[in-house]
Amino acid sequence: MSAARAGPLFDDAFRENLGDLLRWRRDVRRFRPDPLPPGTLERLVATASLAPSVGLCEPWRFVEVADAKRRVAVRASFERENRAALGQQAGERAALYAGLKLAGFDAAPVQFAVFAEPDPEQGHGLGRRTMVETAAYSAVMAVHTLWLAARADGIGLGWVSILDPAEIGQALDVPKHWTFIGYFCLGYPVASADTPELERAGWEHRRPAAERLIRR
Repeated sequence: MSAARAGPLFDDAFRENLGDLLRWRRDVRRFRPDPLPPGTLERLVATASLAPSVGLCEPWRFVEVADAKRRVAVRASFERENRAALGQQAGERAALYAGLKLAGFDAAPVQFAVFAEPDPEQGHGLGRRTMVETAAYSAVMAVHTLWLAARADGIGLGWVSILDPAEIGQALDVPKHWTFIGYFCLGYPVASADTPELERAGWEHRRPAAERLIRR
């Protein structure tokens, strides 16, 4: 019987670099128009597919959006939903919302959507009997894995969620039962920061992590 393969050792320097990666991962809205190297999206999707998934079902579905008409349809959905969201704000919060840049459609060279297959045959249903939403959770894990890998390469990712899921599914001609996770802009960021743009704009700020830890 062969010996188990020893895993890699992660030293203090690696852990410090990992902390920097997490701190400097940002939701990017301002992109340079420079094209990404050929094969970048394919390589990042391959890395994303290392993410954990319930029952090893790998429910994520990445849909690259290169067609101009489809991009226009996605942007139109964003503009409608963004106007509706602005109408729900009042006073100073409305003015602040109106000044936020919430999408990077104009300059990002790569755009893609992520969906989850809610009941994939792969995985044989393991872990999803009482929590079917874990398929969507798994797709989000893949997104986050891609996000970190992109940032490690100096590439920014912007998550657009102010969209109508049904409209996006129709615009991208995907199976109706797929669960829409989000629409993403990918490219080189204009600038980097270690704090969220929403925090810098005064919309919200992070709270101490201890406030989110509950013990019973």
